Amino acid sequence: MKFLDLFAGIGGFRLGLEQAGHECVGFCEIDKFARQSYKAIHNTEGEREYHDITTVSNEEWRTLRGTVELICGGFPCQAFSIAGKRKGFLDETRGTLFFEIARAAEQIKPRTLFLENVRGLLSHDKGRTFRTIISTLDELGYDAEWQILNSKNFGVPQNRERVFIIGHLRGERGREVFPIRGKDEYLDSKIMVLNKENGMPRETNRVYSPEGLSPTLNTMQGGGREPKIMVEGNIYPSNGQNGNVYNPKGLSPTLSSGTTGNSKNRGIGSNNAPKIAIKIKEATKQGYAIAEQGDSINFSLPNSKTRRGRVGKKVAQTLDTSCNQATLTKDMIIRKLTPRECWRLQGFPDWAFDKAQEVNSNSQLYKQAGNSVTVPVIYEIARRFE
Repeated sequence: MKFLDLFAGIGGFRLGLEQAGHECVGFCEIDKFARQSYKAIHNTEGEREYHDITTVSNEEWRTLRGTVELICGGFPCQAFSIAGKRKGFLDETRGTLFFEIARAAEQIKPRTLFLENVRGLLSHDKGRTFRTIISTLDELGYDAEWQILNSKNFGVPQNRERVFIIGHLRGERGREVFPIRGKDEYLDSKIMVLNKENGMPRETNRVYSPEGLSPTLNTMQGGGREPKIMVEGNIYPSNGQNGNVYNPKGLSPTLSSGTTGNSKNRGIGSNNAPKIAIKIKEATKQGYAIAEQGDSINFSLPNSKTRRGRVGKKVAQTLDTSCNQATLTKDMIIRKLTPRECWRLQGFPDWAFDKAQEVNSNSQLYKQAGNSVTVPVIYEIARRFE
């Protein structure tokens, strides 16, 4: 299908759709730095290019009717995110941008809408915000289906839950896309339906896979020490100095796993292989989490007394625009993830990152990774479009 890429960012939707055999005919992105990366990565010659979506006229959108078969877009999510202030449609600069997609769809009338947002969209304002979105699509003539998918189940080690919405134009509807599940598919996928009694979304099932989690991120890339996470105490007090944990500015001894068959002493195995671990402060009853080699560590707001879930076990937490995540190396160094690694966590190939790196700074590359969609998730959905 020929598609229009709205809120295009660096082209995560585009890359996944193109991998599935679809063709881009135009894109819209207001951020000039994201556009630089987008145009460096993708061949946009001869395509329609728009910047501020609010300035595109209805007449301009109507010129694409009959050409564009699919509109895709991850409309800005800060207004609905748990991490944000959750103003929803009251947020004049971001929350109302969903209606710009609706306006484009009304004029272009594509067969399919393909939208993405944070999971918090479903619960915002007790579900009323999401119900407004679904009702708006219904008024435009689109039947909607949606599902929560987690990036960690699509071949990338990032715990990133997002809701994906597919709108089918009535009269031209193809087969349903969701649920995505099966013996080769994905853990923790949640299919959402509309509750007929009160119109509120509810979870109906959970799909599991024997595959488990994806392997940990490769840490071969360079990067400096990032001693921003405080470490404390002694993990295994009965082991004396062998259990001590030191500030990552200095050295820390490896933790031995003890005598063969005597895992009770340390709780970390029944062999003599060295094990690297440190304590990371977090606001839980225990007060810390154990980070081992290859785990991710979130160092956003390092002095916060309310943060939880700082340690990701062989999987990164959800990337944000700062990408304030690190990994524990075999040398007991807490090292911030590089921009390239953050792009990999979103499923971008290295050649795409190399092109973007030529035109943008590291700070912009981090921001662009955090704002993007995960390419393999997009591909898995897009290959089901007819």
